Amino acid sequence: MKRQKTVCSTMSGNTSMADSMHVHHVSGLRLERGSVVVPLDYSGVLEGDITIFYRVVTSRCKNAKNLPYLVYLQGGPGFEAPRPMLANGWIKSAVQHYQVVLMDQRGTGLSHAITCDGLKARDASEQVDYLSCFRADSIAKDCERVRQKLALSGKWSVIGQSYGGFCAMTYLSYFPDSIMEVFLTGGVPPGIRMNCSAEMVYKSTFRKAIKQNEKFYARFPQAVAMAQKVVRFLMSSPDGRVVTPASNYLTPRSFQVLGINCLGFSSGFERLYYMLESAFDIDGNLSYKFLKEFDAAMPWDSNPLYAIMHENIYCQENSSSDWAAHRVREEYSALFDAEASVTAGNPVYFTGEMVFPWMFDDFAELRKIKQAAHAMATHTNWSTLYLPETLSDNTVPIAAACYYEDMFVSFELAQETLGMVGSARQYVTNDYLHDGIREQGGPIFEKLLNIVRGGALLR
Repeated sequence: MKRQKTVCSTMSGNTSMADSMHVHHVSGLRLERGSVVVPLDYSGVLEGDITIFYRVVTSRCKNAKNLPYLVYLQGGPGFEAPRPMLANGWIKSAVQHYQVVLMDQRGTGLSHAITCDGLKARDASEQVDYLSCFRADSIAKDCERVRQKLALSGKWSVIGQSYGGFCAMTYLSYFPDSIMEVFLTGGVPPGIRMNCSAEMVYKSTFRKAIKQNEKFYARFPQAVAMAQKVVRFLMSSPDGRVVTPASNYLTPRSFQVLGINCLGFSSGFERLYYMLESAFDIDGNLSYKFLKEFDAAMPWDSNPLYAIMHENIYCQENSSSDWAAHRVREEYSALFDAEASVTAGNPVYFTGEMVFPWMFDDFAELRKIKQAAHAMATHTNWSTLYLPETLSDNTVPIAAACYYEDMFVSFELAQETLGMVGSARQYVTNDYLHDGIREQGGPIFEKLLNIVRGGALLR
């Protein structure tokens, strides 16, 4: 007998023609667009408003009308919320319990997206003040505006991945009465009592990057010669570089930046190995395929906030990052100087999640905002991101997935922070890297939900 396929339909009742303009469906999910107008600058110094875009995601197979809301804060900084193609991963699990709100953080996606051309058009004296409006404290206030629109006086829950977790802790600092529970996945902020934790962070993450390089070459020993060959080719090229299809400069140092997408994510080792394997064409030149893959691995052109805001996410009050990653790299120059390593016959070490000043020369789009980047690196008048005393007295349940071998968010520094925060419990594992929620989002989300709901008892 032929099996009849079960089809889920929308369970939210009749949809008007006006409402249907804001609703679409993908396999297993109903998605409704929304937006709210907020101040560009909550302090009122800079005039103007911006629009924050969000999408409410519910199951097509479930009456979601009475479910609470869960807002997801994306990692970055500078990346928009996911665009679901079907019900899978953590979202498939979450919509069984919540109406999931995917909010594009300000400066990303459909929420007043920042571009290099747009920044370049602003007067240099305005750029820092303008960019300062796109930090976690403003994102937290945007969350509150969206919550008020969706949930009125009710509380909602928050889930933050990576930098999104930092934003969640800022939100919890300022608006604890608005939050029912917090989920953090690879996103516990370091140094919440420090004015600037950037240097401490990079000392830790450089050590992690060294370990990941060692593991990569242990897995793929033949990659040592492959990477050396690429660096030697670049060293012998005119001006020590090759121009990529996106007009980026592939230099020995920018070649090492491939580690940001390949050393700390699941299947990253394989991705890097296959790139190196096909690095050269039959004529002995760097292949077009390799150069295009290099461009695709660099997010700077479409998401410039990731580069220009990256270090100041660790800064509060009277402090500057002063290119902390670059300064720390100098301490590890014996390992991370690609040209010296190749000359000495040593492996080429790839860097992790770090931004260096020379990237604003080597990457085409970033050249447009080089002046602004240097101004941001030396700026000191930052807003306060965390309220340690509030977090210490916190009673909102927090469940944090902490990845022991995370190359992006230091496990050790996360432990220090969690020790200062009330009502925080954690799920510690070395089964996943930084992108655990992408690799096995469903089981991780259910684990965290079980913790905050009391199903996983203290022991």
